[in-house]
Amino acid sequence: MKNNLNKIINTKEIFGITCNFDVYGFNNNNEHVPDIDSSYRFDPETTMSILAGFANNRRVLVQGYHGTGKSTHIEQVAARLNWPCIRVNLDSHISRIDLIGKDAIVLKDGKQITEFQDGILPWAYSNPVALVFDEYDAGRPDVMFVIQRILETEGKLTLLDQSRVVKPNKYFRLFATANTVGLGDTSGLYHGTQQINQGQMDRWNIVTILNYLSNNEEEKIIINKIKKLNNKSGKEIIKSMVATADLSRSGFMNGDISTVMSPRTVLTWAENYLMFNDIEYAFKLSFLNRCDELERPIIEEYFQRSFGIDISDAKVVNVKE
Repeated sequence: MKNNLNKIINTKEIFGITCNFDVYGFNNNNEHVPDIDSSYRFDPETTMSILAGFANNRRVLVQGYHGTGKSTHIEQVAARLNWPCIRVNLDSHISRIDLIGKDAIVLKDGKQITEFQDGILPWAYSNPVALVFDEYDAGRPDVMFVIQRILETEGKLTLLDQSRVVKPNKYFRLFATANTVGLGDTSGLYHGTQQINQGQMDRWNIVTILNYLSNNEEEKIIINKIKKLNNKSGKEIIKSMVATADLSRSGFMNGDISTVMSPRTVLTWAENYLMFNDIEYAFKLSFLNRCDELERPIIEEYFQRSFGIDISDAKVVNVKE
């Protein structure tokens, strides 16, 4: 995987921020470069941190509530730099073998032989790739100690199974996203997250926090993506949808409910609304039906406060002007 990192990036024009350091991108993209979402809105502070990771080979951890778009933020920065980006979700099924590699039976010259197949870690480490570990605080302890080896920017990856040492590609970059900051889940909102060895946390050069967008910004994104709602009545519907989502997020943070409406859920709600032309039915299909039954009255109240109508009395709303 060869490419030249000599394309200077105008961060003010592309991201809306001015950096104190030079940012470069690759001239060409490949199959590992994410697609550009032209409607994506960048958070300035998070963008600056991610750009620092790409430009200065900093290890960057993005922390925040789920649904804030942490992984997407990294991907969309990478997309504009033409930087190959691979995401790995550190769920409980990811093991040390998945990351490092394992012996596999392959066919060579008509014969079956056992050959070591590299996992995602040695491959990414030796290529110009941005590797993103999602749900970093949910990783198994044995997996986390494997990752610790590559947190040093000049560190080498030692594969004991093969007596092989892998040197990092000079354009390898490492990012992670997490719901907590390595101290475990004190709120009870994120079951499965764990405390992270503080020696490992110290190796992350930059820790940034990404919060939900403002209501106005989120409304613009939904309107941008769903053109059929880009009219007077459609904008009012979106405004009420986002207000409902905002109330759910406040309730989630306060511990009143255990399910939160992400911007992705609001977008799905808007799409379903256009399909069924029924705001209440679309709300139930997109969000309410997957909430705890005991919490649904609270969420129905959010709907009522935003739309000014009881959810049982919600009627079909025509978005055509």
